[in-house]
This record gives sequence, structure tokens and C-alpha cells, in this order.
Amino acid sequence: MKVTKLIYIFLLIYIIAALFFWGLSLHQQNNRIYLYERTSLAEHRDTFRSEDVFKKEQDKVYDRFISRNTQYLGEGLFFCLVILIAAVMVYRSIQNNFRLSDRQNNFMLSITHELKSPIAAVKLNLETIQRRKLDEDTQVMLIERCINETNRLNDLCNNLLLASQMESKHFTVSMEEVDLHPILEDSVKIFMQRSRHQIHTDLDHAMVQADPFLVKLIINNLLENAVKYTLPGTRITVTLKEEDEQVIFAVIDEGGGIADEEKEKIFEKFYRIGNENSRKTKGTGLGLYLVSQIVHLNKGSISVRDNLPFGSIFEVTFPKVSQS
Repeated sequence: MKVTKLIYIFLLIYIIAALFFWGLSLHQQNNRIYLYERTSLAEHRDTFRSEDVFKKEQDKVYDRFISRNTQYLGEGLFFCLVILIAAVMVYRSIQNNFRLSDRQNNFMLSITHELKSPIAAVKLNLETIQRRKLDEDTQVMLIERCINETNRLNDLCNNLLLASQMESKHFTVSMEEVDLHPILEDSVKIFMQRSRHQIHTDLDHAMVQADPFLVKLIINNLLENAVKYTLPGTRITVTLKEEDEQVIFAVIDEGGGIADEEKEKIFEKFYRIGNENSRKTKGTGLGLYLVSQIVHLNKGSISVRDNLPFGSIFEVTFPKVSQS
């Protein structure tokens, strides 16, 4: 990356230096033309009928000199501006490609861990059931753990498939009237079983026009995010309410919060705070990206703000279904 930047800077300096060199050459050439025309005019001074006619010809020579200088300067500045604009665009494109490449590398590292971890857990639980004589309660507990891990795998596969479909523009949304209350209740129950967090709810019944599968995916991803980035035992609050002509769904956590400069970036594809070697939390960088895309597909909006004194509030807003 450093070598590429050095080559890029060298080429940009060379192009600008070449532009100034040719501009200087044209200016010098114009001076020679001007001196030649004045000398030629002076040599033929006797051929003019009067001094006034001679001065008018001198003025014409000088006007052509100024016109050429103005033309060269104007065209030089225009080309310099074009080069600088193109240089900025190319530089941004290169930087974006490098950033995307880094995120994709991080994604491959994290997705490997995300896939292997639940598979290893399921395998260990099943081998324990197979090799040992366990009481019924222990077997039920291990089977529930297997189900939870396979649900994680299923969610991960859904995220990957959905991201691929959105990227290829082959995804279609099935819009229908949906009551968010039962979907939220079901998701909260599942996450209460899977995590050691205190999940509190304040849910009203609220109808929205949306795709039920995508709405569930939004809820699951936001709950997964809250569980992932907060310490076990801390409080997570899920709220659902109607306000004016909007339905507002929020997930409130007591985690470490998100820096202001990161608040917009977290919705970018593959983006994760930190790097794969330093971060301890699981994730692929697809969850919040998908949430953002799905919310907009369902004509809603999403925002994140601080939960004082600590934590974050993710708030999703949908248009309320009008009562006919």
C-alpha cells in the first residue's frame, strides 16, 4: 500500500510538473513571437502611411501577445484543475479499494471463526450424549444448546445469503401488514435463553407494512449486537411504541457505547470497530449493514445515539399502517 501511494504521488507530481513545463515553454515561445513581430514591424515602419497606422499595428501585435498568454494561462489552469479533481477521485477510489480489501480479509477471518465455533459446540454436545449415559435433564440441556448453536448458524447463513442477493440486485421484498409485538416477544424469549443478560421489554401492539422475514432479521441482528457488545448480567431494554404516524422500535444496551466518528461507519458493509486480531467479540460486519439496508427497503429509518451514562440506543422507525 505504501509503495502504491509513493508511485501515485510521484506520477501526480510528474504530471503537474510537466504541465507547468509546457506552460512555461509556451510562454517563452509567445515572447519570441511577440519580439519577432515587433522587430519585423519596426523594419517596415517606412511602408506605413502615417505614425497612427504604425501604432495601431503595434497595438494589434501586443493584443495578440496578451490574447495568447491569456489563452495559455486559462487552458493551463483548466487542465490543472481537471488533473487535481481526477487525482482526488482516483485517490479516494484507491483508498476505498484498500479499505474494502482489509474489511474483506477481516470478514474471512471472522466468518471462519463464526462457522467453526458453533459447529465445534454442536459436535462436542452430540459426542457427549453419544458416549456417556446422561440423565434426562442433562440430555435436554445439551440438546437445547445444540439447537441454539444451529439457530446461530441459520442466522449467519441467512445474513450471508441476503447480503449476496442484495449485492446482485436479485432480492425482492414481500410487503404485508405485520404486527411487530409477537415477533419481538418471540425473539426476546430466544435471546433470553441464549444469553445471560437481563432483557426487559416495553412493547405495544403496532402494525407496519413490511416483509415479516426481514423484520425478524432486523430484530435478531439488533438483539445479537446488544448481547455481543455488553457484559453478561447487564440490562438490555427493548421498546415498541406508536408515536404520531410512526412506529418506533428501539434496543437499548449498557455496553461501552460507540464513538461519534464510528456511528455512521458501523452501517457500512464488513465494517467492524478495531481489527480482527485485537477485538474479542464475534461477528462478521454484516449485521448492521443488513439492518440498515433492510430498514430502507421497508421505507423506514435507523439511527444510533448514546445511552447516558453509558451504552447505545439503536432506534428503528417505520411508517404506521393507516387505519381505513
